[in-house]
Amino acid sequence: MADLPGAKPVPLSQLHRAQDRLSFLYLEHCVVHREDNAITATDARGTVHIPAATLGALLLGPGTTVSQQAMVLLGESGSTAVWVGEHGVRYDAHGRTLARSTSLLQAQAALVSNRTSRLKVARAMYAMRFPGEDTSGLTMQQLRGREGARVRRAYREHAARVGIDWQRRDYDPADFQAGTPVNQALSAAHTSLYGVVHAVIVALGCSPGLGFVHTGHVKSFVYDIADLYKAAVSIPVAFDIAAAEVADIGSATRRAIRDRMRGGAFLESCVRDIKTLLTPEEELVEYGPEALDDAAFAGGDVVMLWDDNGRVVPGGVAYGEEL
Repeated sequence: MADLPGAKPVPLSQLHRAQDRLSFLYLEHCVVHREDNAITATDARGTVHIPAATLGALLLGPGTTVSQQAMVLLGESGSTAVWVGEHGVRYDAHGRTLARSTSLLQAQAALVSNRTSRLKVARAMYAMRFPGEDTSGLTMQQLRGREGARVRRAYREHAARVGIDWQRRDYDPADFQAGTPVNQALSAAHTSLYGVVHAVIVALGCSPGLGFVHTGHVKSFVYDIADLYKAAVSIPVAFDIAAAEVADIGSATRRAIRDRMRGGAFLESCVRDIKTLLTPEEELVEYGPEALDDAAFAGGDVVMLWDDNGRVVPGGVAYGEEL
């Protein structure tokens, strides 16, 4: 049979698990294309090659032009593209990520659809922020109050640590420059964190919109998971940048978040925490070469059919002939 036109898909052996990837890469004012199995970014200074299979999220800022083949490569590699606004502080859209199994998605949907299990997961999320404390008997109202106090305390402590004045969290999503330096840095840091968390969520096959604490937004679950790490990642980085009085707060903050996540420890923690919250008693294999068997790729994806007796049966079978 003749080969299909276009570039060949990324070999499965080259794919990396989500926790083993580069967290994110921000690009602006360049042309993004594909060369073999690498993403290329070209501007007046030259061309940079980025191995797509090692990338978690590609943040595309203003002035970027991306080719269809580049997006195909990201999809094949299990990476995601996130379109962001100027300074990377406004989320616009994201690209599809390749996930072969719906196990985590089904677990997420089942948990969020039942009041008791949803409350249990929400309490577990808060328990991660209050280690050593029992949150099992607290209502959502009580948990929200304690979380608000914790975040306000974190703001005050970091402001005192770096020696800057802190009033309150105040920002305009439509006007980045209108905020104080520390509020600008917080916006940039949180957006970078959201992009990485979003990439992990879709890489695992979960829904960004099915949140347990947040609700009614297409990124509710992104906000749920990102809130687990703000006090340890984005808030301290933002206050460090504000105290440094840099010229370009958005760029400096993104680089600082990237450096804080370097080494893969953050991605590994994020993947582990999501799995623990959704399937605490199971060992599920996420998207990656070890999760893909020969059957899944013998003729395309394996699609099963639901049966009302609680089992699943193979698709692609003419069951009517058995009647």
